[in-house]
Amino acid sequence: MADLKEEAIGLLASGNLPLNGVAAVTIYTVPVGKTCILDKLQIVASADMGATVLTVGRVGTLTDFLPAQTVTACNAAGSVARLAPIPNATTVEHFEYAAGVVIQVDVTTANGNATNAYYLYGTLDDA
Repeated sequence: MADLKEEAIGLLASGNLPLNGVAAVTIYTVPVGKTCILDKLQIVASADMGATVLTVGRVGTLTDFLPAQTVTACNAAGSVARLAPIPNATTVEHFEYAAGVVIQVDVTTANGNATNAYYLYGTLDDA
């Protein structure tokens, strides 16, 4: 029987995500002996995120999970941005990330606050 902790979508990482400066911020590294498939990234605003634009993906690509996302709807403390690839009639490609792959959020347009909570969800499996 599959281990629920490894075969279910769960919280992979959480922490602080500054949106007040243009930068690539590391949010997760796939553990040794594991692979992962990302599901979604949630960002809880500490203040208005403005017209912040960000991408999410592995170092070197930075857009292979999520291309440019503009978070203008999150305009108050406690607003939550739920960022995920949106399935439609054409299959959305996901990637299985190998052990050691570093996942980053790349803030390309900074209009937010320095202290925002993030929660990264996905599956974690044995390699």
